[in-house]
Amino acid sequence: MKERTVAVASAQGLHARPAQVFTKAAAGSGVKIAKGDGEAVDASSILRVMALGVGHGDTVTLSLDGDDESALDHLAALLATDLDGR
Repeated sequence: MKERTVAVASAQGLHARPAQVFTKAAAGSGVKIAKGDGEAVDASSILRVMALGVGHGDTVTLSLDGDDESALDHLAALLATDLDGR
């Protein structure tokens, strides 16, 4: 399993707009996201991502059972960016 840990840069965390940008990018990737020690959820599900309650500066872990590390890198880079203005 491949993993990336990243602090969320969006000023308001993963609320509606940043969560929409993130989940759209995660669609079809098979990536999961977890906050802290919580359960990992499908990163392409906006409802599940928003239900994590991720705030600004919170650390999340992205994980993937497959070999597409570029998907993990891309999604980690998105989370490390302030997505509120997109």
